[in-house]
Amino acid sequence: MHHHIRGGMPRHDLGALGWSRPWSDDAGGACVEAKKLRDGRVALRQSTDPDGPALVFTTNEMTRFLAGVKAGDADFLC
Repeated sequence: MHHHIRGGMPRHDLGALGWSRPWSDDAGGACVEAKKLRDGRVALRQSTDPDGPALVFTTNEMTRFLAGVKAGDADFLC
């Protein structure tokens, strides 16, 4: 049975190579891994669940997200 994933991609469509860990949790090893896809989109996944789906963002979505983080728009999360 094939399950449709909205806003994400299954692991087998993303490949195992090219992931980096720009954000990590030194305490427990839980990291957010990022990968730039061939079409310019950015995939994010949880390192403790590499076989799970990844969220996929367009270049514009990621640019806006990072600009908002830098501007302090996400400070309420901490």
